[in-house]
Amino acid sequence: MRLIPIYTWNKGIRNFEMRSRTFGKQPWAQGIILLACVALAMLLANLPFTKQLYHDILNTTFTIHLASPSGGMDLSIPRGMTIEGFINDILMVVFFFTVGLEIRREVAYGELSSPKKALMPIIAAFGGVVAPAIIYTLVNHGTPAASGWGIPTATDIAFAVCILSVLGDKVPVSLKVFLTALAIADDLIAILVVALFYGGKINFLLLGIAFLVILLTLLLRRIGEKKMAPYLVLATFVWILFYYSGIHATMSGVVMAFLIPATPRYNKSQFQHKWKIYNQRFDDYASVPSMAYPNGPQRHCLKKLSQIADGSMEMTYRVENFLSPWVNFLIMPVFALANAGVEISDLSYFNVFHFDPALGGVGMGIFLGLLLGKPIGITLSSWLAVKCKVGEMPDKASWPMFFAVACLGGIGFTMSIFVDTLSFGGQSPEVMQQMRDMGKIAVLLGSLSSGILGSVLVNIFKGIRKK
Repeated sequence: MRLIPIYTWNKGIRNFEMRSRTFGKQPWAQGIILLACVALAMLLANLPFTKQLYHDILNTTFTIHLASPSGGMDLSIPRGMTIEGFINDILMVVFFFTVGLEIRREVAYGELSSPKKALMPIIAAFGGVVAPAIIYTLVNHGTPAASGWGIPTATDIAFAVCILSVLGDKVPVSLKVFLTALAIADDLIAILVVALFYGGKINFLLLGIAFLVILLTLLLRRIGEKKMAPYLVLATFVWILFYYSGIHATMSGVVMAFLIPATPRYNKSQFQHKWKIYNQRFDDYASVPSMAYPNGPQRHCLKKLSQIADGSMEMTYRVENFLSPWVNFLIMPVFALANAGVEISDLSYFNVFHFDPALGGVGMGIFLGLLLGKPIGITLSSWLAVKCKVGEMPDKASWPMFFAVACLGGIGFTMSIFVDTLSFGGQSPEVMQQMRDMGKIAVLLGSLSSGILGSVLVNIFKGIRKK
């Protein structure tokens, strides 16, 4: 009688695992999870019985203490880092590392692999960065909020792809590819903005050591080292040196992503040779007496065949394939939980058009930058590129549909909130936190409005096609 409940329980677990894997493979899955985490963070930050605990956890400091039994080594890293700082300065490095791998792949053989392919999305991305920055600066020029100009300049690829997948065949495939390439180029520009304008005071000695480590990595790649471990160790050293040198550590993730060799351990002929050998051995071992299939020697052959297949794929693909699930379904949701929880002490935060002469209009600049600046900048720069014949219009796309998709570029959730956490550093702690909270609300409202506007316009213009 006890076997039936156990069987039912095991069957339920297997069904749950299968459905979870199926859900994780959907292009909209990450966007749904991020939305849920945003809602949860807002609740935790505002419910009377959870808000204190929520903020206490994020502000908890910790130190990793390394000491040898003999007392010869005593090292504490990082000193006094909070949980929120750990998420933003350490976990997000992994996110930017995967972004760097994606950018590198697109540059190598994707949508950014040739000047003709790359020029249009790069020009569009540049326009989509400049226009929101100009709008924000016009609103906040001469106010303490002026340093937040970088907040509305980024596009969140996860949410953009999520909405495009929901819209289905209403959007031409060429425009979906274009928006993805634009978001990748946009990420690279945003990373440069963070590194150049939102870092701290630069320690050139540590920065010089970091460049020596980078040169050592290049030397390893030059002599043909194809094992992953040395590169990951050197990447860790580069992150530490960047972190303490004053350049934002996220830049180290992108730098190391471009240094990892793209060539596989085994080329085509080596793969075919090794595969043939172990395939033959597998068949030869079939005569070994054993009750199990595969038997012991055959299991060894299968393990070697798996290693050969794995080694025949480029290192960047293997690293990205390994990290992507962790980034998409752990690091990004944790980032949303830690950074989207704004305590609404004043409902005026939701009035994005409020302008305070003493503080400026943080919400207005971000909201207008995302909702208007992004699509106007993307469309105008692309139109100029086509007219000057340095860019090519995506296939079967009309300008109205192009503008509709460009509106989705105003979804700036992840990078915009990340830049918001780095902005307004010259103010008092209370004013800085107030401005950052207003910025986060504006990012959420601007991204939501951009997503709705883009979706509505896509449905309106879906019948219009380029002749």
